[in-house]
Amino acid sequence: MSTASVRALEHPTRGEIRLEGVLHALSDPMRLQIVRFLWRLDEDEGAPCSAIELAVTKSTTTHHFRVLREAGVINQVYRGTAKLNALRRHDLDTLFPGLLGAILAADAIQCERDG
Repeated sequence: MSTASVRALEHPTRGEIRLEGVLHALSDPMRLQIVRFLWRLDEDEGAPCSAIELAVTKSTTTHHFRVLREAGVINQVYRGTAKLNALRRHDLDTLFPGLLGAILAADAIQCERDG
């Protein structure tokens, strides 16, 4: 078995991405923090998991990335030993126009309100 096949990660196709899965994935503050970080990057630019500092354990961080990937919110690819993460912005905007931007704008308002 080749290393590439062992290290491949499964992602839903665009047609398999469901609104309820996306909303569930974005309902957690830690996952929103990941999405906010990735939002600032170009869609083709990825960030390793270690670039996104979360105040949780490594296993919990891994869980959050997996939830986002399985919902179709992010794309993860291995580059050497690192996993690069990028938002599936084009797919999400095609399926649910403006949703991601609206959620992040509402989150920013809430963060400002909470101080």
